[in-house]
Amino acid sequence: MDIVSFPLGPLETNCYLAVFGQNALAVDVGGNPGPVLAQMQSRGLTLDAICLTHLHCDHLYGVAALVRETGARVLAGAEDAMLMDTELGRGGLMGLPLVDPFDWQPVAPGEMILAGQPCRVLATPGHSPGSRSYYFPEAAAVFVGDLLFYRSIGRTDFAGGDYDVLIEAVVSQIFSLPEKTLVYPGHGPATTVGDEKRHNPFFSEFAK
Repeated sequence: MDIVSFPLGPLETNCYLAVFGQNALAVDVGGNPGPVLAQMQSRGLTLDAICLTHLHCDHLYGVAALVRETGARVLAGAEDAMLMDTELGRGGLMGLPLVDPFDWQPVAPGEMILAGQPCRVLATPGHSPGSRSYYFPEAAAVFVGDLLFYRSIGRTDFAGGDYDVLIEAVVSQIFSLPEKTLVYPGHGPATTVGDEKRHNPFFSEFAK
């Protein structure tokens, strides 16, 4: 798997293009998808799906435009549907722009095939109630959105957030993955499962 990162939108949300041969996935399209489309066109890629880790507006601004250009399906956690009736999901929060509407399909936790590759969809609530992480075991990579950052964690003070739930989700779903697994967050640099176990101050018990 080749992973290309694009910081997009007003909050520079990490959008990832995960490439498997000539097939690709987009994760969290938070702004104008022009750079993503240019990369796809230059490499002759077909977009299989747009995987959303959660339905906060800063992860959604480019979804509708990318769907129009590619016809790709959009996947997200069903428990986040309620967010699209709030400024947190549809935009307008803290002066942020509105999100162009798009259709999406609920994705349940479990095993599935995306872009021809095995993927384990993980329920990882806490930052949002329907947060999903997408783990690709053959590539040793997981896309976690705003669940976990390099040396930090996602906010839990938004509607549907819960600190204790987030901590449990990281420990049970992410820290159970192999330590060399690359962790691709919604903002900031990538990290690894092992590094966060040992050095993330929110999980100091794992450093012992």
